[in-house]
Amino acid sequence: MGAGHSHRLYRHGHSPVHALPPHTKLAAVLAFVIVVVSTPREAMWAFAAYAVLLAAVAYAARVPAAFLLKRLLIEVPFVAFAVLLPFVAEGDRVDVLGLSLSVNGLWGAWNVLAKGTLGVAASVLLAATTDLRELLHGLQRLKLPPLLVQIASFMVRYGDVIADEMRRMRIARESRGFEARGIRHWGVLAKSAGALFIRSYERGERVHLAMVSRGYTGVMPVIDEVAASRAQWSYALALPCAALVVCLLGWTL
Repeated sequence: MGAGHSHRLYRHGHSPVHALPPHTKLAAVLAFVIVVVSTPREAMWAFAAYAVLLAAVAYAARVPAAFLLKRLLIEVPFVAFAVLLPFVAEGDRVDVLGLSLSVNGLWGAWNVLAKGTLGVAASVLLAATTDLRELLHGLQRLKLPPLLVQIASFMVRYGDVIADEMRRMRIARESRGFEARGIRHWGVLAKSAGALFIRSYERGERVHLAMVSRGYTGVMPVIDEVAASRAQWSYALALPCAALVVCLLGWTL
């Protein structure tokens, strides 16, 4: 998990949110998402309050609104699914602008949009304030199964290597006058994919042998142990605790 693998969602900064240990932010986001999902869909004001809480976190992290909104586009498929719900769901119908829509479908669409958007926004803020290497350290600190953490770390380390290999193969094809224009060129692309798989597999074997020769026993050494103070935990858990108060009010009011 060496340096130099900052992902595109990460926004370098020196805010109080950036300074928090990664495992505290992971725990806070997970707790926040659980609270949001547990909120009754009829409590619309509660979701507005959650949005205000996330806006406050974004302000503290100095993450611009344009940066956040641009990365929320990843939920477009879920939005499309939610838009279809009022048309295909069964139950009582209501006329809206001349369209006959299902009441249950409307509530379901609102539920998906509200909770999905808040969950994605919280994840984007986590990614924007935490480097990918730190996220892996945070997962390790939270006692995630070591094998899963190692698989994720290797994916991060060699994802760029494989992407660069694909780029070189594409340049080699284009330098020989190849340009994929239809189904008759799929055979060449399939052979390229097979060659890429073989090269990646062989590289993985060489890396594993090199690690074993250097004393690898199945557990990656922890280079820098990051501990969190009580104040840092309190600062990180302020978001889910405030959300929990809103959720309880949403169930009682």
